[in-house]
Amino acid sequence: MSRIAYVNGQYVPHRHARIHIEDRGNQFADAVYEVWGVRDGALMDFDGHMTRLARSLGELKIRRPMSDAALSAVINRMVEINHIRNGLIYLQVSRGQARRDHVFPPAKTRPGIMITAKSLNAIKSEARAQKGIGVITRPDIRWGRRDIKSVSLLPNVLAKQAAAEAGAGECWLVDPQGFVTEASSSNAWIVTKDDVLVTRAASQDILNGITRRTLFALAENAGLRTEERAFTVEEAQSAREAFVTSASAFVTPVVEIDGKPVGNGHAGSFSLQLRATYVATANERARKRAPRPSVWLVAQRGERLVN
Repeated sequence: MSRIAYVNGQYVPHRHARIHIEDRGNQFADAVYEVWGVRDGALMDFDGHMTRLARSLGELKIRRPMSDAALSAVINRMVEINHIRNGLIYLQVSRGQARRDHVFPPAKTRPGIMITAKSLNAIKSEARAQKGIGVITRPDIRWGRRDIKSVSLLPNVLAKQAAAEAGAGECWLVDPQGFVTEASSSNAWIVTKDDVLVTRAASQDILNGITRRTLFALAENAGLRTEERAFTVEEAQSAREAFVTSASAFVTPVVEIDGKPVGNGHAGSFSLQLRATYVATANERARKRAPRPSVWLVAQRGERLVN
């Protein structure tokens, strides 16, 4: 079966999906996005991503493309019609299509929305986590509102490409004071020798990851100690363990930073246990959510969403 995309109210074959040349997401990166992990057919941390999407839209004064109920139905439908067992759902909302001008278009301009679905090999992802990844570090040159999940990701792309060229799995970004902010597409963590989980405090310096927030809740329930503070590359290299978190990586151990091994140079037991707990509890939470009905719905712009 060919992949199906959702673009501005229509389900279309992925290969035929199009947006207008003057969509502001295309010309100005005037758009936000969210990514849901799908595990065993269930959307992970669904409500957390919906809440962050609403915040990002509010911070940039972009209208919501439809009601939460309609959007939830579309996202769940995308999982169904693309037969996603393990994978990702990507959603992007722009300020819409308008004649090119730096100033916002008229308030009545309809937001643009597109959603795609992608399957991932869960066995391969798990093997990667069990092996652990290496990371490199680079200066953090991104804009100052990293708390907004904007599609303006060119610095992230350059960092990820640098990691790929170095044979690493991620790139940690470092501020002018020498402290790690986060990674190119994930949050950065260390485990101290006293078994304290440390990650940078949520602020405009980082994206407050949904997986990151869930991990804090899991740690509290397990009686684990956590700290939200900055740490240096040197502290990370001498830590007991290190790992990254994201919707696609879940919890993935880091075994090497800039060529220097972390701990014994193997995926840490602490990190792997956190990963197993996160996946198990995320699946449980996803299945406890009330099912969203796949019915005829009317979106904000009057488009019919077909079952």
